[in-house]
Amino acid sequence: MTANATFEIFLQAAPGLELIVKDEAAALGFKKPKAMPGGVRFRGNWRDVWRANLEMRCAGRVMVRIGGFQAMHLSQLEKQTAELPWLRFLRRDVPVKVEVTCRKSKIYHAGAASERIERALSSAVGIPVAIDAPLQIKVRIEDNQCSFSLDTSGEPLHKRGNKGAVGKAPMRETLAASFLRQCGYDGTEPVLDPMCGSGTFVIEAAEIARGLKPGRSRAFAFEKLATFDAGIWSGLHSKSESNSPELRFFGSDRNKGAVTAAEHNAKRAGVEDLTEFAHCGVSEIQRPSGPPGLVIVNPPYGTRIGEKKQLFALHGALGKTMLDRFRGWRVGIITTDGSLAKATGLPFLEPGPPVAHGGLRVKLYRTDPL
Repeated sequence: MTANATFEIFLQAAPGLELIVKDEAAALGFKKPKAMPGGVRFRGNWRDVWRANLEMRCAGRVMVRIGGFQAMHLSQLEKQTAELPWLRFLRRDVPVKVEVTCRKSKIYHAGAASERIERALSSAVGIPVAIDAPLQIKVRIEDNQCSFSLDTSGEPLHKRGNKGAVGKAPMRETLAASFLRQCGYDGTEPVLDPMCGSGTFVIEAAEIARGLKPGRSRAFAFEKLATFDAGIWSGLHSKSESNSPELRFFGSDRNKGAVTAAEHNAKRAGVEDLTEFAHCGVSEIQRPSGPPGLVIVNPPYGTRIGEKKQLFALHGALGKTMLDRFRGWRVGIITTDGSLAKATGLPFLEPGPPVAHGGLRVKLYRTDPL
C-alpha cells in the first residue's frame, strides 16, 4: 500500500443506518460507496482513511482491508499470516492486538487462531503484541476464508473528544447525526430539542452549521501507523468554519443538572455562542423567533412497568405544544414504541428502520412541516 495506492475502506454503521452512512460518504466525495450489512465500503487511499475518520459524522469506525487468504488449519493460518506485507503499514515500535471471529470454518476456535496470528506477527515479523495496544487487527474467518482488517479509528467515532458531561441513557453522537440527516437537516435551519439531556442533538446541529469537523478534538489509531504523514494530516485537520450568525440552536430540559451539562458541553465543542439552553418542561417551551426549523427529541421510553401512563401524558403534552406553537416546523421523535409516537397526535410519516440504541431498538418518527 503506497501513498497513492487504493484499497478497500469499510465504514462501520449501526444496523439500519447503512444507507444514511452511504449518503454521507457520497456527499463528502468518497468514490462509489456501496452499502452492505453493517456498513459501507469504497476504494480509496490513506488520505481518504484519515479524512473519513476526521469528517464522517454517522459512521462508527473506519476499517482498512489489508489482506486475506484461505486457511484450513492453524499452522496454515500462522504461515500465511507471516507472509502478509505487514511492514508496509505497521511499525515495529508500536504494539498491536488481535481480535478473531470464526464462523462455518475448520478453524473454529477464535482464541487458538488469535494466538497463532499473534505469534506470526511477533516472531516472524517483529511486531509486538499487547492487550492494551493502540492498534487492533480484526480477523474474520468464515467458510475457511480469512480476511484481515485494521481498525484505523481506535476509540469509536462517537467519542468526539469534546463532551465532558453526559446524562442518563445518552444518545451517541453518531446516532444523533444520523437521525438529523434522516430528518433532512443540512445546517441551514434552527434546531430545537425540548428534552435535550447533555445536549447532543443541539451541539451536533450547531457543529454542522458552523462547518466544524467532528474528529477535530481527538486522536486516532492511524497516527501510529507507518503510513501516517503528519504534514498531510495537518492540512486536513485545519479549521474549516462557515459563518452562520443568524442561526441559533435551542435545548431545554426539566432537569436543571442536564441543562448545566449541556451548556458545558457546548462550550467545550466551541458552539456556545450558537446555542441556548433553558430549564423548563415541554409544556413551557416557546417557539423561538426567526425562521422555522426542526424539532428533534429522544424522549424517555419507559422500560419499567408503571411508567407508560406518565409517558403517554408526556408525549401528549409534547404533541400539543408542537401543534399549538410550532406551525411550519418539522418534528422528529426517536422511540421504541409506536403507540407513544401516536400519542403525540402528530402527522408522522412512515417510520425509519429499527436501530440499536442502549440495548433497545428505536425508530425515528418524523413529520413534514406542521
